[in-house]
Amino acid sequence: MASPAAKPSAKPAAELSISALAGIPLVQPGDNVADLILQGLAASGFALRRGDIVVVAQKIVSKAERRVVDLREVTPSARAQTVAAEVDKDPRLVELILRESTEVVRHRKNVLVVAHRSGIVLANAGIDASNVSADEHRVLLLPEDCNRSCREIRARLAKDTGIEAGVLMIDSLGRAWRNGTVGVALGAAGLPTLLDLRGTPDLFGRELRSTEVGIADEIAAAASMLMGQAGEGTPVVLLRGLTLPVADGSADDLIRPREIDLFR
Repeated sequence: MASPAAKPSAKPAAELSISALAGIPLVQPGDNVADLILQGLAASGFALRRGDIVVVAQKIVSKAERRVVDLREVTPSARAQTVAAEVDKDPRLVELILRESTEVVRHRKNVLVVAHRSGIVLANAGIDASNVSADEHRVLLLPEDCNRSCREIRARLAKDTGIEAGVLMIDSLGRAWRNGTVGVALGAAGLPTLLDLRGTPDLFGRELRSTEVGIADEIAAAASMLMGQAGEGTPVVLLRGLTLPVADGSADDLIRPREIDLFR
């Protein structure tokens, strides 16, 4: 169940610091992501402070959690073969997409948009082959529970540093209405993900009636510019200077319920 949107308690920050961390190695199955973050902080000359937000790329969490699948070990079902023929995709990949999904939302040649088991709507259930392995048969699934992964990373960072930083897991997704991909939050812990501005006045005193800000997605988009999309090798970003209400939000808060989703 989604948590209530946090009410803003302070004015927006006048200045933010967003830094990509150096010293993050290629992640291997079984690696501890929190340890890698601490390694990157040290290599970049940072120590965690109260109010910091650590933004991590989904791929390194999936790799660490052993979410890599070899397509040669996947047997496509009859349904996967039918859908694969319609979208012109590898039937083995389509089989994984269907396994990770609850609903096919839209499809056409080269496009398969689904509702992931987590509720988020995205192409290919978030399954990707880029920056996974030199082996072209290996693909990467989303973590089993992105919010849980963020909570675990946050707890480990707090244990080792004494600082309860916010943690976001992000990936680049396409959106309805717009061309191009943008960074969005897939998981969160230790910060609000949705700010409810309803009831607050605008510059002329008019009360806002419907404005909610997807603050976690805004942070994700900013961090994504530093992470890049190809071979940059900077999968962890530190954001500092943003004053937010105290809340422990979830990326689930950002998912529009199906009954009010006009695109479904």
